[in-house]
Amino acid sequence: MARKEKQVVAPVKKVSEAEKIRQMENAAIEEKIIELKQELFNLRLQAAVGKLENTAQLGKIKKQIARMKTVLTERANANE
Repeated sequence: MARKEKQVVAPVKKVSEAEKIRQMENAAIEEKIIELKQELFNLRLQAAVGKLENTAQLGKIKKQIARMKTVLTERANANE
């Protein structure tokens, strides 16, 4: 019996959400935060009315906003 040789495949590097945010400029991050806050407001409104089906979206949006604010704070502290 012949042995099958295993092919070595280079791992695909996944870019995390935080790394994507770090590649953005401050102005772009601040604009995105404003958009996400508006989306969060709309989701909260839907939840209050009872039309929101996926309540997990609220948490995801909040975490995205927190990540972006963290990156902005890191940059502000690095410049001091």
